[in-house]
Amino acid sequence: MGSGGSVSGVRWGELRDATGAAAGGIPPLLSRIAYGDEDTARIAIDDLGDAICALGFVVGEATAPTIPFLLELAGSPHVACKAELLDLLGSICRTDQWHSAAAATQGRKHDASYQQQTGWEAASRAAVYAGRSVIEGVASSIRPEEATPARRLLQVMDYTPPFPEL
Repeated sequence: MGSGGSVSGVRWGELRDATGAAAGGIPPLLSRIAYGDEDTARIAIDDLGDAICALGFVVGEATAPTIPFLLELAGSPHVACKAELLDLLGSICRTDQWHSAAAATQGRKHDASYQQQTGWEAASRAAVYAGRSVIEGVASSIRPEEATPARRLLQVMDYTPPFPEL
């Protein structure tokens, strides 16, 4: 998979996904999205969503490292299910679960307990932003089934600026 660094260069076995499970299942899901037919890809995107954006709004340690590969897939001409990929990136971008929890406990003793999680969230949102040019490319596609969800993701990005440094 293209230039953005290789899937094998990430130490998946040392990372935890959004459910707290080891992230070793992520690379095979990325392969299925890249090389599978539409049904295979759609199921893999669903499973990947559960792993990196649990319940649609909880990111984990493995989320940010997965995003460059999602962006690469979204920008690849032959990949099926781009709308689902772009929607998953939108969900990740909107996630502020841990920041909200941290804000709610501000000044109380739990403060430090969310630092790691808010870091995952900020890194994940920043990783989506880093792919803006890829998403803009898809948004200019002549195929509405790709362009429309890409434009929707750009709107999400415009409404959810990167988190301020803590």
